[in-house]
Amino acid sequence: MVGALRRRYDSFFASRRPVPFAVLDVAGTEHRFGPGDPQFTIAVRHPRGARALAALDQFAVAVAYLQGWLDVEGDLSAALRMRAFFTDLHPVARFSGVFTGLLRGRREDDRRAISHHYDSESEFFLTFLDTRHRCYTEGVFAADDEPLEDAMTRKMDLALEAIGVKPGDRVLEVGGGWGAFAEHAARHGIEVTTTTLSRESERYLVDLFEREQLDVRVVRQHIFGFTDERRYDAIVNMGVTEHLPDYRRSLRKYAELLRPGGRVYLDALAMRRKHVASAFMKRYIYPGRSAPLLLHQYLRHVARSPFELCSIADDRHNYYLTCREWARRLDAARDEVVQRWGEPMYRRFRIFLWGSAAGFDTGLVQAYRWVLRLP
Repeated sequence: MVGALRRRYDSFFASRRPVPFAVLDVAGTEHRFGPGDPQFTIAVRHPRGARALAALDQFAVAVAYLQGWLDVEGDLSAALRMRAFFTDLHPVARFSGVFTGLLRGRREDDRRAISHHYDSESEFFLTFLDTRHRCYTEGVFAADDEPLEDAMTRKMDLALEAIGVKPGDRVLEVGGGWGAFAEHAARHGIEVTTTTLSRESERYLVDLFEREQLDVRVVRQHIFGFTDERRYDAIVNMGVTEHLPDYRRSLRKYAELLRPGGRVYLDALAMRRKHVASAFMKRYIYPGRSAPLLLHQYLRHVARSPFELCSIADDRHNYYLTCREWARRLDAARDEVVQRWGEPMYRRFRIFLWGSAAGFDTGLVQAYRWVLRLP
């Protein structure tokens, strides 16, 4: 194990700024790599963890962490920033969801993928989301140290401003989550219909709006199958474009549901290639055909659609700050999370949230929000 890591360290950091770290083997012996004090220590708790490290395999190392065969002491974010130190050559794990989705059909595959991630108890997600809106997409920060709650309120206000609605207008939301936008809009007198594929989300939303006596209709249905006799004044899609990678079809659906002059607000995380999410992400976080936004490809479809592009903003730093705060809150709630949902759930989302923060911070992952208008 140690020899394989040293050879990889020398080759990987030959043209990069070295990152010092340490490995604590099963016997308790510390092995240091690179100059200076270690930024983090990988502690091997089981021989299977040692085998994963020796294989230099990113997926195997992530699974070993999930199983408790490896631990990371110190700065987990620093460890995840150098994820490319380990290879991730798992085409079957990465693309099997695409082929399975083709067999199941788009709507059924999307339903299963959304359920895999979102049908955990809502209370689990509430351990790390903002306490004011419960929003599961990026906030918009005025400063790096601004409270997450204020960043989320700013985002809700920006979305309402972007679509230009007034009390009594009808808005369709694609993906209700835990009611962040729908509740905010309803409190401003907007008539909101929100869709979801998750049974747990549907249960939470119905209870929320009944308790708060808000005029929000909750529909558990895929947006591609959704119809309404009246067209909407605006559409809001926060963080669902990643689950709708058929851009042509989604734009056509928006045009079908929107009145002339209406606007669509959207935001999404993005990458420069469509199917480059890690094997771990595709297996344990978002299975199926979900894919980051490809902005250049999306805009080509917009150019061929009836929509006009009104504005676009870079949200990468905002998403980094959001994920970093989510990860910190998850860590602060560790004891509760482990007691109620188990150590594997905590570890899975810890990798996901800190890894996402590292991805946005290093530029591996991007994020955008944009507004479309139907003439």
